[in-house]
Amino acid sequence: MRARRVAWSIVRFIFGLVISIVIMMLVYRAALDAYDFGYRIFAETPVSPEPGLTMSVAVVEGKSVMEIGEILEGKGLIRDAYLFYLQEMFSTYHKKLQPGVYELSTAMTPEEMMGVMAADSEDDFEEDEISGNSEASSELDMEDESEPEEEIESEGEEMTE
Repeated sequence: MRARRVAWSIVRFIFGLVISIVIMMLVYRAALDAYDFGYRIFAETPVSPEPGLTMSVAVVEGKSVMEIGEILEGKGLIRDAYLFYLQEMFSTYHKKLQPGVYELSTAMTPEEMMGVMAADSEDDFEEDEISGNSEASSELDMEDESEPEEEIESEGEEMTE
C-alpha cells in the first residue's frame, strides 16, 4: 500500500509539473505574440520589397477604417486589417482618410498608404494655410517665398566667383 501511495504521489507531481510547464509556454508565446503585434503597429514593413505590385483601390465615401483595411488586406496590400485600423488610430492620419481611387503598392508601408489616402485632406489644409483669411498671413507667405530666392542667388554668386 505504501509503495502505491508513493507511486501515485510521483505521478501527480510529474503531471502537475507538465501542466505548469505547458501553461508557462502558452503564456510566454502569448506575450511574444502581443509584443510582435504591438511592435507592428508602429513599425510595420511593406508586404513585398521594391518595386512591388501596384493596384488601384477605390475607397467609397462612408467606409470605415476597418472596412478600408479589409479591402487592402483582400488585395494583398497589407497583412492584417485590424492592425491597419490600430495603425490609423495612432497615426497622424487619424480621421483624415478620404474617398477616392488610389494607386497603392505592396512595397508601401501602411503609413505610406494612409499618406496617399489622406493627401486630399492635407492639400486642402495647406491651401487654407496659404490663402489665409488675413492680409498679414499672405504678406508673411510672400516674405517667406522671397527670402529663399535671395539666398539661392547669393549662394550661386559665391559659387561662380
